[in-house]
Amino acid sequence: MKFSIITPSYNQGAFIERTLNSILSQEGDFDLELRVMDAGSSDGTLAVLRHYEGDTRLRWTSGPDQGQSDAINRGFEETDGDVIAWLNSDDMYEPGALQTVAEAYNAKPFDWCFGNCRNIDEHDHEVRRVIMRYKREQSLRYSYARLLRRDFVSQPATFFTRKAYQQIGDVDRALYYSMDYDYWLRLGRASQPTFIDRTLASFRWHSQSKNGALYRRAAWETYQTARRHAQPAERIDLLYHFAHVMILSVLYPFL
Repeated sequence: MKFSIITPSYNQGAFIERTLNSILSQEGDFDLELRVMDAGSSDGTLAVLRHYEGDTRLRWTSGPDQGQSDAINRGFEETDGDVIAWLNSDDMYEPGALQTVAEAYNAKPFDWCFGNCRNIDEHDHEVRRVIMRYKREQSLRYSYARLLRRDFVSQPATFFTRKAYQQIGDVDRALYYSMDYDYWLRLGRASQPTFIDRTLASFRWHSQSKNGALYRRAAWETYQTARRHAQPAERIDLLYHFAHVMILSVLYPFL
């Protein structure tokens, strides 16, 4: 099995080395390629990338793009792994994450899978533990209806096969916050995922993270994404999603 990991990057020099280390330190019975798609960073990102140029598993480019989704899609097109994922340049994989995914696939092949995801701060300290517990509870009871009602699949801890990607297509370039949720809804409509009840990744909360700093805007786009995917018989699920957004818009800063 070969993993292709895409890392879209822009001015995350404070964190990207930790991201790269978390990927390149993965060990197990698999091959690995890492493609960093940098949008022309002007901080210390490029110096970090140059430091890793001796590692043949890593390739990177830096230049203007049309946004995060465009970078992710181009990375998918430039790789050939059997299982693919994207990990943003401030997030991290947990030790053993890729081997865990490989073992789950070998035990029971899947089109896509996801696991648990910690929340960490700028110093890698775990925060907002209640969010991970909540998402785990939802994940253990996964259904497509439940996914329409709330976005509980953590992007850093999600993987899908090349075959599924070829069937589902590119990440939607028109979406700014909810391109991952849109992709899970597309994948979920086509096949049932495997939930791996292990912590596979860490999502970093900091002042510059999109969904951390602008939660209400992201939640509204996520709701609109659910609306586009819901069929007439699933409108009740949209009502649940709307109520979920309203409640969390009030509670999220305190979680």
